[in-house]
Amino acid sequence: MTDILNIKDEPIFDDRIVKIETHTYSPFANTFGYSDEIRISIQQQNLYTLPYESFLYVEEKLTKNKVVYSAHVTLGNNCVVFIFDEIRYELNDVEIDRNRKVGIISILKNYVTVSTDRSVILRNAGWDALTIAAGYFNFCGSLYVLLGFCEDYKRVVINARHELILQARNDNNCLMRDPATESTLELFKVQWRMPYVLLSEINKLSMLHALESGRYLSMAFRSWDLYEFPLL
Repeated sequence: MTDILNIKDEPIFDDRIVKIETHTYSPFANTFGYSDEIRISIQQQNLYTLPYESFLYVEEKLTKNKVVYSAHVTLGNNCVVFIFDEIRYELNDVEIDRNRKVGIISILKNYVTVSTDRSVILRNAGWDALTIAAGYFNFCGSLYVLLGFCEDYKRVVINARHELILQARNDNNCLMRDPATESTLELFKVQWRMPYVLLSEINKLSMLHALESGRYLSMAFRSWDLYEFPLL
């Protein structure tokens, strides 16, 4: 009860971070056909980025090849991620994390580990099955559910070039097929949205001193792997 009587204590302000902004990056080539490689790069090196909070913004187009006005189409669980076959993360042109069969590995990993609160947030990423009509739609998927690096390393990355490589695939596991509509899913737009952390001048100077000292900075994380046994 003594704490409520400390009226003489001065407030403590944490002003190390001035603000956090989210910037959008698009691929070099806007071709999203099957088996295409989608490369999204962040070339500026004088930045303090936060990959843990970054996410993919995906726009897709649902087309009904047979016109049935009363019929809707059901998207499968994790439909956005299943359209990619592989995801790779590179820092300064060095690959640090990779996942194949992104849809399968993210479902197996996150059904076990994601909390209830996060599972509600993941509805914005198409985590649950969803029934929609034909047309354009969009989802936002956090990278911490796709890569072990983004899940475990929750600190800023200083003065580095980032590149995210996505390998597109078919939509076989994205839709629950209905012969009445013969629907197809087309990838229309992919963007990488990365938060920038703007520091106060004192903390920015401290970060620069840490870089100039030449010491190694540890970036520990757990990488995921998927083993398939088709003969079973």
